[in-house]
Amino acid sequence: MNTELIIFIIYLIFTIGIGVFFLLRSKGSSEKDYFLGGRKMGPWVSALSAGASDMSAWVLMGLPASVYAFGLGKTWIAIGLAIGYTLSWIIEAPRLRRYSIAAKDSITIPQYLTNRFLSASKAMQVICAAIFLVAYTIYAASSIKACGTLFNTVVGIDPKIAMYIAAAVIISYTFMGGFSAVCWTDFFQGMLMLAALLVAPIFALAVVETGNGGSATLEVGESYWRLFTDWKDVLSGLGWGLGYFGMPHIIIRFMSVRSDKDIHKSAKIGITWTLLILSFAVVSAIVGRMLLGEIEDSSTVFIQMVRRIFPPVISGILLSAILAASMSTADSQLLASASAFASDVYKPILRKGKASDKEMFWIGRLVVLTIAIVALLIASNPNSGTIMGLVENAWGVFGAAFGPVILLSLFWRRLTFSGAVAGIVAGAAVDILWLAFLGSFGLYEIIPGFLCGLAASVIVSLLSKAPAKEVTDIFDRVSAGQES
Repeated sequence: MNTELIIFIIYLIFTIGIGVFFLLRSKGSSEKDYFLGGRKMGPWVSALSAGASDMSAWVLMGLPASVYAFGLGKTWIAIGLAIGYTLSWIIEAPRLRRYSIAAKDSITIPQYLTNRFLSASKAMQVICAAIFLVAYTIYAASSIKACGTLFNTVVGIDPKIAMYIAAAVIISYTFMGGFSAVCWTDFFQGMLMLAALLVAPIFALAVVETGNGGSATLEVGESYWRLFTDWKDVLSGLGWGLGYFGMPHIIIRFMSVRSDKDIHKSAKIGITWTLLILSFAVVSAIVGRMLLGEIEDSSTVFIQMVRRIFPPVISGILLSAILAASMSTADSQLLASASAFASDVYKPILRKGKASDKEMFWIGRLVVLTIAIVALLIASNPNSGTIMGLVENAWGVFGAAFGPVILLSLFWRRLTFSGAVAGIVAGAAVDILWLAFLGSFGLYEIIPGFLCGLAASVIVSLLSKAPAKEVTDIFDRVSAGQES
């Protein structure tokens, strides 16, 4: 226990050190440097940062818990995510990077969606910022909650105290180093997550084959091993993939890559990493069931599996992957929320464009602190729900609200500003209402939300005045590859 705690502390100090490093390098930096790393991210950092910011603790705790408890039918979540992530890098990433530069060098998703139409209206930025603040607070709460579960299970620390510690560390390096610190910590955390998921189930399976596993294979019914179960489970699992097209803290990485050439390298690295992560997360759940038998808390299957088969030094390193997964997502969410408020609401609306870079840095940092505190309060509430449940709710809102609009903005010349606003509002509203009133139906709310957002964008665009020539000219230049 003490050995694992020491390793956790060393890991947390390492992440803070990255924040200090980029703080010392930040003198003379601009707003774009703090919120987008100056568009200087290389392919490895961009790819693993995008993956790590996506694969929060749910990939080591939430997803294995679902497969462990309910069977192979939950594997459709991993399949849907794998398809969605692959398509987002291949279809969305190259065009979004070029278009964000053409659209007045936009550094946030709300800025891009406003500048895409050369609009002077701030309605888009305000609506996006509001959705960001609410959904990201819930999302960040899931990561902080996972840190509490980890520390409580491994070293016996009160989960609330552990949450406070984790939140303080995440805030510190995000506060100091901005996007660059977040991406580099995510890079190292992505490597650690991959190593843990590759090593743990392989060794666990070897233990099972020696006859030292639990009796889970005898306790579960035949239905546990069925991949094709209820059609709603299959469709809902595949629906998770829709979230990637509108997940701001992931697609912002597409905008930060140095060049189109690096985008293609990043895609190969990112897709390979994600396929391995998702595959071995499912394998961990199945092997964990065979090794451990029935356990009281299914979200701890990875933790218990690692602690059972490895000595403290190795288990401490492997379990640090859960810390890595939690922190790599929470930091990205905090920064995305801060950039949305500071760049899209505070500077253009509250300060009328007069805020200096130094002022923007501090406003962004204050927003990071505020959201982290609210997320901490949600996570520490015993009635806040499971880690997977919190992620599912936030993921659905983002995917339904922004996925259809981002795709249409990149590939449909006729999309209008009014259509984009209508799509965001309709997608978010239907997702939330479906969850509130039709959640018991069993279909993931992102699917009706995404479809309604898509329909609203198309219908309102066709009913409104066609985009101005200046807007379509930019679209044509991007389509022809003239922007880079």
